[in-house]
Amino acid sequence: MTEQTPRICILGGGFGGLYTALRLSQLPWENGEKPEIVLVDQSDRFIFAPLLYELLTGELQTWEIAPPFEELLQNTGVRFCQAIVSGIDTEQKRVHLQEGTEIAYDRLVLALGGETPLDMVPGAISHAYPFRNITDAYRLEERLRVLEESKAEKIRVAIVGAGYSGVELACKLADRLGERGRFRLIQIGDQILRTSPDFNREAAKKALDAKKVFLDLETKVESVGQDTISLEYKNQVDTIPVDLVIWTVGTRVAPVVKTLALKQNQRGQITTTPTLQVLEHPEIFALGDLADCCDAEGQKVPATAQVAFQQADYTAWNIWASLSDRPLLPFRYQQLGEMMALGKDNATLTGLGIKLDGSFAYIARRLAYLYRMPTLDHQLKVGFNWLVRPIIDTLS
Repeated sequence: MTEQTPRICILGGGFGGLYTALRLSQLPWENGEKPEIVLVDQSDRFIFAPLLYELLTGELQTWEIAPPFEELLQNTGVRFCQAIVSGIDTEQKRVHLQEGTEIAYDRLVLALGGETPLDMVPGAISHAYPFRNITDAYRLEERLRVLEESKAEKIRVAIVGAGYSGVELACKLADRLGERGRFRLIQIGDQILRTSPDFNREAAKKALDAKKVFLDLETKVESVGQDTISLEYKNQVDTIPVDLVIWTVGTRVAPVVKTLALKQNQRGQITTTPTLQVLEHPEIFALGDLADCCDAEGQKVPATAQVAFQQADYTAWNIWASLSDRPLLPFRYQQLGEMMALGKDNATLTGLGIKLDGSFAYIARRLAYLYRMPTLDHQLKVGFNWLVRPIIDTLS
């Protein structure tokens, strides 16, 4: 490791990792002090996850919500490395990559996100479809295409989990499949969107009802078969025929994180200080899904894209401060509200004193996400496409 130039290694290119890298590249480093910044991710593309659902309805194209890292990091000075992390030596300050190479670091950012645990019930690994990244979206698209081209009169879809992901998927797919679709949304608890504001929950219930999505509340999945799903309700198990099972329940920390000798909670999340530093390792920062974080007020923050987006700013600032002998800032989470797509041209939005649903909320959600896209160049490309595409579609 060169003494002259510190190296910052960022593992994971989601909201936490990519936005930390971009912010670090923009901070006012003094002449000759700018560190080497390396971003490592196993994919070659960033995924703007809240808009992933729009791929399934054709509302958006892959390039809009999944731009290549190389494109986003052009002219930033950040080096991108596409690789799988196989291990981290926190004593020697080295990251081991699966291909056999190593990256030494002075500051490390853990932003590897989480994965969907499919081994919770028998058969889910083989027969259920997760929905977390672009590969999942492509697999699901291919399965939907096969079902749509089949001669089956009805396409029976079971979605496990009635949180944000499950509800948004149910609404989008109901719009896509129309009268052919038969949907059931399965939730182990007694209500959908348990952590959501009441306004959003009620808007979602109306949308699901209008789209004839059947709710299986207080229902547990016993097993998933090739074309069946077994559900337990009030101690009685029913096996139901189904063409597609989508699994949206749970988040599990990446296995490489669990092996680290760092303080973790029961879910394997790494405990951090309010400055987002790992306990006993101030040179390591953790954020997003894999961090067990309380903010400056001692309030536990949820593992959402909105939180990771905000944590990235603090992480970048605190790394800059730690390398330039300035005071670090404790993370202060600002709850900016929640947005949710409820099909094509329908959404719900609550926050900052505003409550909206319907087409206005749909437009507001789009504009808010456009603003949050990673670079100005990408914002302009996507924004221009959103303006001209309806015109082109009308002319054609």
